Amino acid sequence: MKNARRFLALIGLLFLCGWLQAQNSVEDVMSFTKPASTNVPGNDYPRIDAEGRVYFRLHAPNSTNLQVDICGKKYPMVKDEQGFWTATTDPLVVGFHYYFLIADGMSVIDPATYSFFGCNREAGGIEIPEGPEGDYYRPQQVPHGQVRSCTYYAESQKSYRRAMVYTPAEYETNLEKRYPVLYLQHGMGEDETGWSSQGFMQHIMDNLIASGECVPMIVVMESGDVAAPFAPKRGENPNEARNQYGATFYDVILKDLIPMIDTTFRTKTDRENRAMAGLSWGGFQSFNVVLPHLDKFSYLGTFSGAIFGLDLKNCFNGVFADADKFNKQMNYFFMGCGSDENFGTEQMTKSLKEMGIEVTFYESQGTAHEWLTWRRCFKEFIPHLFK
Repeated sequence: MKNARRFLALIGLLFLCGWLQAQNSVEDVMSFTKPASTNVPGNDYPRIDAEGRVYFRLHAPNSTNLQVDICGKKYPMVKDEQGFWTATTDPLVVGFHYYFLIADGMSVIDPATYSFFGCNREAGGIEIPEGPEGDYYRPQQVPHGQVRSCTYYAESQKSYRRAMVYTPAEYETNLEKRYPVLYLQHGMGEDETGWSSQGFMQHIMDNLIASGECVPMIVVMESGDVAAPFAPKRGENPNEARNQYGATFYDVILKDLIPMIDTTFRTKTDRENRAMAGLSWGGFQSFNVVLPHLDKFSYLGTFSGAIFGLDLKNCFNGVFADADKFNKQMNYFFMGCGSDENFGTEQMTKSLKEMGIEVTFYESQGTAHEWLTWRRCFKEFIPHLFK
């Protein structure tokens, strides 16, 4: 009996030592890290240190294998005696990153993070913070506009759709004023919430309007119908399939969305007060909407635009062939990208300039095909609109 009691006491002591060690380890991590801004309130993890490493901790006692899938790398998680799983990443670059947990072979969302629509599905997300240079996309003590969800009926598709619409702070009080409109598109695998959730578009707008760097405007974000993965069907020409991917959106914006916005909001409805821009596939869609319809738009922007293999002299009915005519019609033409991606944006702008086309090129230093690139492009683009 004595030996049994001693054995049980030893087991209890070992359990207590393990628990205390785990508690000390948790306290150590919390002492030099901060919770991610993308955490659901009440969750201390994931946490981020000064070098951009992310520390994950999840209680899942019944799981047998967990991994963190982030930035193209899978990190195995380690389970302790209390059923807590932990993992630490390599230092990650600043900006926003989608991530998943792989639980016993299934990719799932970390319950501690807000979810974001990206990667063709709802995903977890984490923001590795910049320093003060990122204040332009953070909320400041300035008047704040609104981002509202607008459901409307699209006759071209015989279905209801949703647009996210930003109105500047003064829109609610300056009731006699009408506003120019920017139509702003997301990329492949994302939806109409991307620019306000991952891109912080509304904060950038608020801050630049407050500083006088850009004019107050309405910003409209709709689904580009590219939420499903692009995959040509068997026997289908990949180039033709690519051109048709998301093409249902073109009728929507021209026949349904613009008329709805102009009848619902106090807009200026002429081409001089209408712009369009988009990131990645949204940049490709912006080309396909604006260039054949310069009677409706006079500003165009692409941010890492997925625009490849264009015959610049003949595309869109030769819109670039007469440079003088194009330059008179287009009030401002912008193309930006990250320095660490290879989308051919810089070369395309060089070719356009050699043809006499007036186009502004911007390169975001140290960023790739990611939201930090697109936030910077947006910040560079909007001060030039409607002036």
